[in-house]
Amino acid sequence: MRKTHHLLIGSLGAAVPGAQRLDLGLDHPSHAGLLELHLTTEDGVVRTAEPRIGAMHRGVEKLFEVRDYRQILMLANRHDWQAPFFGELAAARLFEEMMGLPVPPRAAALRVLLAEHARVTSHLGQLSWLAHRCGHSLHEHREQLREVLVMWTGNRIHPMVTRLGGLAAEPDARAIPALVEALEAAAEATSRLAIGAECEGVAPVPEGAVDAWGLSGPLARSAGVASDLRRDDPDYADVLDLLEIHASTGDAAARFAQMIGEVSDSARIVARLAPRLPDGPVNSKLPKIVKLPEGSGHLMLEGALGRMGFRVVSRGQKTPWRMKLRTPSFQHVAALEVLLPGTRAEDVETALASVGWVVGDLDK
Repeated sequence: MRKTHHLLIGSLGAAVPGAQRLDLGLDHPSHAGLLELHLTTEDGVVRTAEPRIGAMHRGVEKLFEVRDYRQILMLANRHDWQAPFFGELAAARLFEEMMGLPVPPRAAALRVLLAEHARVTSHLGQLSWLAHRCGHSLHEHREQLREVLVMWTGNRIHPMVTRLGGLAAEPDARAIPALVEALEAAAEATSRLAIGAECEGVAPVPEGAVDAWGLSGPLARSAGVASDLRRDDPDYADVLDLLEIHASTGDAAARFAQMIGEVSDSARIVARLAPRLPDGPVNSKLPKIVKLPEGSGHLMLEGALGRMGFRVVSRGQKTPWRMKLRTPSFQHVAALEVLLPGTRAEDVETALASVGWVVGDLDK
């Protein structure tokens, strides 16, 4: 017998009558906001899946057009509040590339540490559903990482520490040792998570779907695709041996295993690079008015959930003529259309918990 289901994932779903709400937990990134999912099932198996997005669309790409290039860095980290540093980093690197603006080696190295901090903070949120099922909580470790961010930047969630040509200031002397310690503790905690047999075979990535749907990050790597832009980033040249694929079956179990492995990878990356930080300044001198040369450019980097970045079109003014944001959440949620069919109805929650997305990153 064929049935239709109207699922609302996220806290805003509580205000919508006549719909079934699915809650993946307070710490899971899906809790903030709303994702609408229409399913058709037959004999308890999903036949069709249609995600409907846009409930939290805030028009960030139009806002970029009325911000100067310094202000954009503060706005670019607002869409993915689980790993906001990647937004400001990607925008800064794109503008620096187009301006021909060098970044001091120490600033570039410190940016790597901040990026891996953001990656682990995001992964702990994505893994919170699994941790709850195992009788554990990762909340304390996320809070510990946020306290490190306060120590470094003064902010708990949005770092706002990136500047064109480097960083705002040298970190507090306590911040980097505290970061190494917090990441090691997070890696140890996630290594204790047990992935049950009920996750195996759930919502596997179909052959060819990675390229067809633009999938990336842990979602692609767990399907055996060596997709990691850090391998092409000179700032990661000394840690390439630490970028591993931890699973390749492409199902929910593999996605969880990949994220768990990447928490450990990030901890080892920071532990290796922290003692090797070069000396020197952390920022560059800028003109009073910053303009990009006329033309266009784009830059992608390996965010917490996958490939993210920007394309900008400049007419030589203080603000961009057009600025486009590419987010992994948009691609991943769209791909639910091919990931969920064939999944048992009782396993939909497991499938959704294993596919990384953040609503702000999705709706922009």
